[in-house]
Order: sequence, then structure tokens, then C-alpha cells
Amino acid sequence: MIKKLAKSIREYKTPSILTSVFIVLEVILEVLIPYFTADLIESVNGGQMYGILKVGIMLVTFAILSIVFGVLSGYFCAKAGSGFAKNLRKDMYYKIQDFSFYNIDKFSSTSLITRLTTDVSFVQNAYQTIIRVAIRSPLMLIFTLIMTFTINVKLALIFLIAGPILLLGLLLIFKNVHPTFIKVIKEYDDLNNVVQENVRGARVVKAYVREKHEIEKFNETSDLIYKDYSKARKLLALNSPLMQLTVNICMILVCFVGAQLIVNSGGTELSTGQLTTMFVFTMQILMSLMMFSMVVVNIAISRASAERIIEILDEVPNIQNPENPVTKIKNGDITFDNVSFSYTGDISKLCLKDVNLEIKSGQTIGILGGTGSSKSTLISLIPRLYDATLGKVLISGVDAKEYDIKALRDAVSVVLQKNVLFSGTIKENLKWGNEFATDEEIEHACKLACADEFIQSFPNKYDTHIEQGGSNVSGGQKQRLCIARALLKKPKILILDDSTSAVDTKTDAMIRKAFKEEIPNTTKIIIAQRVNSVMDADKIVVLESGKILAQGTHKELLKTCEVYKDIYTSQTTNKGGKK
Repeated sequence: MIKKLAKSIREYKTPSILTSVFIVLEVILEVLIPYFTADLIESVNGGQMYGILKVGIMLVTFAILSIVFGVLSGYFCAKAGSGFAKNLRKDMYYKIQDFSFYNIDKFSSTSLITRLTTDVSFVQNAYQTIIRVAIRSPLMLIFTLIMTFTINVKLALIFLIAGPILLLGLLLIFKNVHPTFIKVIKEYDDLNNVVQENVRGARVVKAYVREKHEIEKFNETSDLIYKDYSKARKLLALNSPLMQLTVNICMILVCFVGAQLIVNSGGTELSTGQLTTMFVFTMQILMSLMMFSMVVVNIAISRASAERIIEILDEVPNIQNPENPVTKIKNGDITFDNVSFSYTGDISKLCLKDVNLEIKSGQTIGILGGTGSSKSTLISLIPRLYDATLGKVLISGVDAKEYDIKALRDAVSVVLQKNVLFSGTIKENLKWGNEFATDEEIEHACKLACADEFIQSFPNKYDTHIEQGGSNVSGGQKQRLCIARALLKKPKILILDDSTSAVDTKTDAMIRKAFKEEIPNTTKIIIAQRVNSVMDADKIVVLESGKILAQGTHKELLKTCEVYKDIYTSQTTNKGGKK
């Protein structure tokens, strides 16, 4: 896990190393200061002014250098930590961009957001702690113990015995707190999901006066995080009294043993200055242990986050380019050859079954079916948003899996059920279809999609700003903008997944007429709920429970398919029973 995370350090290796170097220099000086303080005390007791001046200047120099090294280590630590977090977010984000729909379905959107934000922040804090505090603490402990041995072996053994006991206690705390932090991080996902749903569905919440229910749901999740996080923190809080107890015992033993050594030896085995230095070293050991406990806390918190980040970095996209991909798509011919599909890959849970369908380039195909009949699933196999579990999807006579993914998706424009517009101007949104599109091309695409008329009514026309999610345009306007965006790709295959449901029948008819006249060579697949939207299609496919129930022209289906006939009758007959 550490090795995989370390790959994101990259250009910040130098600041990381410099942080550690300056920490080592700072620690050496901080250990030397109390060591030479003993000489200063002895010089004062002996009235040696030259010795006092010499040692005093040396101590002041050490103190200044220690401060300088400390500031430099802090500066490089902040730079290294921020850079590591930046690279880690970038690596995760780039990896997510390569995910197929299958991989995205595996992780919820709120979970991905938590991993990119909260989890990375925890890991960043842990990294900064490791390159600075985790190096400083053990070095301080080791150097201090070495110095205590040079002063007096008997007193040094007190610290040597106490250290492992304290370390064992800290490790036990760490082992017990880790599962709780894993649970807390997952609860953060739930909290983000609650907030996201509430913000996205604000209009629905207001319309149904469900504010109280949403507040209760938020409080319930928030309280759960509070309880589990408090439980983890209570366990971690045990390290403080454990340290204090250990250090206080050490201090008492140093006082007792040190006093005996001075009295019994008459100051020959241990001097007053050396005993004073031992007290300073005791405090340095205390500080080292406190810093070490902070390292343990940060690692305990970040370990669960690090594991979640690794899950993203280790995830292998199940849709990838072949070794020698086909980059040119000749035409819009589509063939479904005995295709079956399951979202889980389990053939016992197929949502598409034995689909055989042939579509010629330039044809207009209508797809009808009830909710859950897998209409959207069927068309998602064409641009390889998913891969067929069984059978083949052929585009221009070539298996879709053999194409370069970018080339395939550039040739297939899909206007999905959930239309998405991004923050920015109308023109910026439309250029998602073709970033090099001219103003004339943009306007022509909008005219085909019947969007130009309402755009021209805006004061800023194509420079009108679209709010996040397209909240300042109507559903029908949003659909027409998305259709225009798709047309700008000049695709060989255009798929409209119920993309005219929010426009009136007159506008719907105008869009279909424009398609027929302006892009006759483009294969057009229209998923619709209204028979009127597809009745002029070259072929209509009726889906039921993931199977093709019937296919043919409007007239043919009225004669041969009772389901289609019932749909048509129900939509064209008024309440009085007249057509």
C-alpha cells in the first residue's frame, strides 16, 4: 500500500528528503543543547567566566541554528505534503476518467467525492507527519537515550525499560481503533449522499414539504458519525495518560536514583549539572513519546482512507482498447448478433437476452418498450459504455471491442435520458460536441435541434450563462441544447434516449423532419415513450423484459404486434373513445 501511494510523490521527493535532512539537524542540535548545559552549570559552580562565555556562545549558536532548521523543515514539509495530495487527487481523478460504467457503478458518486477530498486530506496529514514528526520523534528518542548513556548507564536503563512498555500500549490502542475509523469513513460516504440528494432534489423536498424528514435523516447519519468518531477518539485518548504515567514514573526514578548516586559517590559518579541535564532529557523523551503518539493517531485515522484510495488506484477498467485498435469507422451499420447482457456479468441475471437486430446506415430506428424493458441498456452497448456479456455488437461490420474507444465514441453521439449541462455559457456547453466548431456550425446544429429560436430570445444569446446543472433553462430547452451538442460531433450514429420527452409534439416533429432532411446518412436511433415520435421510422423495435418482442414498420406492427397496437391505441384515443 505504501509503495503504491509513494508513486504520487514524484517531483516532491526533493522537498520530502530536505524535510527529513533539516529535521535530523534540528534534533541533533536540540539534544546537544541540554548536554552542554551541564558544562555551563559546572562552569557557573566553579566560577569559570571563560568557560561560561565559551559554552554560552555555543548554546546560543545551537539554538539559532535549531530554529532555522526547524523553519526550513516546516516549509519543505508543507510543500511536500501539499504536492503529494495534489498528485494523489490527480492520479485518482485520471483513473476515474478511465472507468467504464461498470467501474463507476461499483463506487457511488458520493464515495468517489469523499475519497478525493476527505480521504486524501487524512492521507496528506499522515504523510506530513511521517516525513517530519515520525522521523523527529524516534531520532530524538534514540539520540537522547545515547546521551543519557554517556552521562550515566544506571539512569539510562530506566528509560530503556520504560520505552518498550509504552510502545506496546500504543500498538494495542492502534490495533483496536483502526476498525472504528474504517466504519467512520464509510459513514462519511452516507452523509455526503444524504447532502447530495437533498441539494439535488431541493425542489422536490420543498414541493412535498419534507424538510423535517430530510433534517432527521441528516441528523441520524451525523449522530452516527459522532458516536463512532467519539468512540475512536476515546480509545486514542488513552495514549496521553499512558505516556504521562510512564514519564512520571521515569522522573521519580531518575530523582531517586540520581540523588542516591550524588550522595553516595560525593558527586564523582554523577554531578548536579548532569542530574539537571537528565531532567531535561526526561522532558525531551516525554515530548518524543507525545509526538510518536500523534504519529500513531494520524496513521490510525489515515490507514482506512489510504485503503480506500488504493481501491480506486487498483481498480482495473473492464473496458480497454485492444492492442491494435481499428480507428476508422466506415458507416453507421449496426448489428446485434445474439447479444445478451448482465450488469454483474452473471449470465443467470441477464437483462438483455438473445437480441438479434440489424440496422443499416442512414436508417431511423425507433425503440419502444415499458419501463425496465432495457431500452437504455441496449443502446449503451453501441458506444461501449458497457460490453455485451454474450454475443457481439458489430459497427460497420467490425466488433465494437476491436475499435479504438475514442474513435468509436466520436462516431456515436448519445443524448442520454438524464441531460447534463455544465456551468458556463451556452456556446461553451455546445462545444463539448466539437471544441473547434465555428459559430456558423453551432447555430446550424441548434436550428436542427430547434434550439436557436429560444437562444436568440436571451439577451446574451449564445453567450448566455448556464447555471450548474442547467437550472436556469427548462427541461425542453435543456434537451434541445443536448441534441445540438450531439449533432456538432457530426456522428455516423445518433442515439436519442427519450431525449424529446420534455418538448411538445410539434417541436418533436420538427426535429425529426430536420434530421431526415439534413443528416440522411446518419443512423438515427430514437428511444421514445410516444408512438408519434417513432411511427415514421424505417424500423420500430418493441422490447419487453429484455427481449425483442417484435420489429417492423408502423403499419406492419399494427397488424402483427398486439403490444404495439395497444400502445398506439392508448395514445391516440381520447377519453371519449374517439381517435
